Amino acid sequence: MTELEDKVRHEVGKVVDPETGLTFGQMNMITNVKETEPGVVQIEFVPSSPFCPIAFKLAMDVKKAALKIEGVKKAVVYCRGHTMEEAINKMVNK
Repeated sequence: MTELEDKVRHEVGKVVDPETGLTFGQMNMITNVKETEPGVVQIEFVPSSPFCPIAFKLAMDVKKAALKIEGVKKAVVYCRGHTMEEAINKMVNK
C-alpha cells in the first residue's frame, strides 16, 4: 500500500454512516483503495445494506473525504453490492 493509499483509507474510514452512527472504518465498509496513477485514487465501498437509501450520499461523502487529502487530485468512488450501484457510480464519477 502506498503512503497516499494509506492516508486515503484512514481519512475515508472516518466517514460516519448516519443510519448506524458508526464510521466506515468501524464497519469495514471500505473494501479497496488503490492509487491508479499519481494523485488519482480509486476507492470501493460496500454500504450496510443492498437497499441503503443514502448510498449516493455516502459515496459523495467518501469522495469529499478523499479529495481533502493533500496529494489527491482525483478520487473515483465505486459503491459495490447495492441494487443501484451502476447508477450511483455513474453519478458520483461524472
